[in-house]
Amino acid sequence: MTVWTYWSENPASASNLRLLVPGRGWVSYADKLDAESKVAERGSQEQVDSALINVLSASNFLTLTGAGVSLSARNPNGKPQAPSMSDLWNGVRDAVGDEPFKDVCAKFPKAKLDDNIEKLLSVCKVYLELNETAGDEDKDVGAVKAFVQAAEACILTRVDFANRDTTLTAHETFVRKIGRRGFRKSRAKIFTTNYDLTIEEAARRLRFTIIDGFSHTLDQVYDRQHFDYDIVRREASKDAPDYISNVFHLYKLHGSTDWRRTDSDIVRSRDNDVGKPVLIYPRSSKYQEAFEPPYLDMMGAFQASLREPDTSILIVGFGFKDDHISRPIISALESNLSLRLVICDPGFILTENDLRGADQVPPAHAIPVIAHENAFIERIKSLVTAGDQRIHLINGRFEDLALALPDLIGETDRERHVERIKNLRGQAG
Repeated sequence: MTVWTYWSENPASASNLRLLVPGRGWVSYADKLDAESKVAERGSQEQVDSALINVLSASNFLTLTGAGVSLSARNPNGKPQAPSMSDLWNGVRDAVGDEPFKDVCAKFPKAKLDDNIEKLLSVCKVYLELNETAGDEDKDVGAVKAFVQAAEACILTRVDFANRDTTLTAHETFVRKIGRRGFRKSRAKIFTTNYDLTIEEAARRLRFTIIDGFSHTLDQVYDRQHFDYDIVRREASKDAPDYISNVFHLYKLHGSTDWRRTDSDIVRSRDNDVGKPVLIYPRSSKYQEAFEPPYLDMMGAFQASLREPDTSILIVGFGFKDDHISRPIISALESNLSLRLVICDPGFILTENDLRGADQVPPAHAIPVIAHENAFIERIKSLVTAGDQRIHLINGRFEDLALALPDLIGETDRERHVERIKNLRGQAG
């Protein structure tokens, strides 16, 4: 059953969160009060706050974000919005035309496509691999190949929605709280399956520094060694370097809208005339692609981080549908005794605010949510209900979680100076 989470009727608030508590079920963040405004039942605020403080305080902190995070970004009315999977299905159909789209779907009558562009591209990919000896002169092969190329071009356009006008309130809050993490510990690492530039744009507005594997030369070129570098301030009066604050690592596991492959290099560019986009497009065969450079570097860093002692991982907006990412998390839960895991997602339960008529047209700012039916999620849930105190499952949206995250470190001198400069120059962002 598909339900709708209403943004306009349910503004972002930590009180929207619910925690899965063994023996109690899903417990609201806030206390329940009786008619006399006295506490009738304790909420989960104390436990949620404690779990979030613990994950942010770990020696090795990483976070994994997925498509649910991008859906919180909003562009002005009439401008492209962050696409859902159904948006991509409709967008590709519009881009190639109804008849060519129907013709391609008709080639796979036994496939249960369910308006899922990932499934359609997957069967197209398998079809082309099975018929790789046939040239483009084969009408059917040529049609499928042309469809895949047009679909990928459409997807690239639709996911490249973030710009200076995009409202990124939750992203900015999230980046600010994570990027402030004390530099005496390892830098925070953000891993994401999203292609868009929402995190980069949020960091730009905050003047936070991202280490993402690209050089600081005129043409920014990717090299895995850049992840080993850091940002320091050297002063003549000091012998030792001074690590600056507000720096984090960013690993884009499936590529980025501003990555282009030119010959043997990967450069940063949003110019479609420069090289070939470096993206793992949505299809089930992306498991194999994930182990090719530069994705191999990203996945290697992800798996290595999960094995480090005193490690915590905060997962938000990721549905555990990518096996090559989900399996290392399960493996780490089995082998890393010090691992702490917090997962936040709106699809764990259906709240009373979500239960609406199936035939009702969703309003603007609504997100389709389907309750999880995922083997990885069920395995993790079983550990929680069995009393595994390393794991916390939170029902809620990205923007709700961003507000609930604690400020371990207050506003830095650097942030205050950035705001002064903005005010001096009359800039808003």
